Amino acid sequence: MLDSPAPKRALGMWMLTALVAGNMIGSGIFLLPASLASFGSISLVAWILTALGAICLGLVFAKLGSIMPRVGGPYAYCREGFGNFTGFQIAYNYWIALWVGNAAIAVAAVSYLTVFFPAFKNNGELTLGLSLGLIWLMTIINLIGVKQAGIFQLITTILKLLPLILIGTFGLFYIHPSYLMDVNTSSQSHMSAITGAATLTLWSFIGLESASVPADDIENPQKNIPRATILGVVITAVVYILSTVAIMGVIPMAQLAKSNSPYADAAQLMFGHTAYFVIAIGAVISCLGALNGWTLLQGQIPLAAARDGLFPKVFAKESRQGTAYVGLIVSSLLVSALLISTYGFGLVQQFTLIILMATLASLIPYFFTCLAELMIFIKYKEQFNGKRLTKSVIISILGMLYSFWAIYGAGQQILFYGGLLFFSSVPVYVWMQWSTSRAK
Repeated sequence: MLDSPAPKRALGMWMLTALVAGNMIGSGIFLLPASLASFGSISLVAWILTALGAICLGLVFAKLGSIMPRVGGPYAYCREGFGNFTGFQIAYNYWIALWVGNAAIAVAAVSYLTVFFPAFKNNGELTLGLSLGLIWLMTIINLIGVKQAGIFQLITTILKLLPLILIGTFGLFYIHPSYLMDVNTSSQSHMSAITGAATLTLWSFIGLESASVPADDIENPQKNIPRATILGVVITAVVYILSTVAIMGVIPMAQLAKSNSPYADAAQLMFGHTAYFVIAIGAVISCLGALNGWTLLQGQIPLAAARDGLFPKVFAKESRQGTAYVGLIVSSLLVSALLISTYGFGLVQQFTLIILMATLASLIPYFFTCLAELMIFIKYKEQFNGKRLTKSVIISILGMLYSFWAIYGAGQQILFYGGLLFFSSVPVYVWMQWSTSRAK
């Protein structure tokens, strides 16, 4: 029987949709065009394929969230489908993906702050200090309580959509078609360029599973989790594709690849110098909203695993406000360590490296979750029947194939380090089991 805990009703439908869209619409869309410029306008094909793949993955999480609204999202589903060992591996990798992703979001926020403080561009110590400050500011907000974090997320999501919609609609009238003729600026084949760009674009959809993670805090989770997931993915996909077309059509690829603030630079070319600062403010707000949402989730995953005895029990502790404070603080300490270890890179290079690491760490849970849905179908056949089962199986297989393709696109170096990361979970699991056995 798939039981669900009684909801605390802290997050309603619109707060939950804001959490999904807000976690996706963050640092990725505001800085990613600079990373994609090295591939050329062929990356627009990658956007479309990634959007379709993200919708498949979103449907998988929506279905699982409707029948099994448990804290932990991918971790909870994989544990249900494959057992404790795989569940632990997914929790381990997904948790790493969360706090590594927060490092990338902080870097993107600081990158856009260079619009107002140009001295930051060439001062690694200043950018590092500001990045760390943003990480701990969001940690404090989330320590105050889940509901307060949800309200902050709703406000920032509304504010961040305004500049994106402005660029993605009115910006289409300022396009220079010749700029888009730089189809493939990489030294790779068209297919290889699309594959490489697709792994980068997926970073901007990481977070599509956000509605399924804080299940204890959701009002009417059986209905609101799937609704918020699908609505959030569709809104995000439309905004991404339109705005990227506008950016690449306004700024030459060679210039775009060197930009620390591509949306602000495009706004200046379209609407003048004032728009340059307005869009930069919107980008900073967007990054703060995404950082807030991801900070909320980085405490939930170790909390869920600790409740099941797969993470140290200390991660199961909650404050009076219902906040998983141990997971929040430990995760933010790890984010700080990652920022310190990579601060010597340029902002765009640092951002690209970190998002590849975070994307791969997220793709592994996505891949396993698609397969876990099939396992859950086998274990709980009474939950499904007829056409509904056939449709869900097809979507699960498509999501699995897309995840595998995107993993391949990460490249040999990232796959090597990602593989080491994945296998490092095995001795940690053995140590946890040994510790538990001794305690008993």
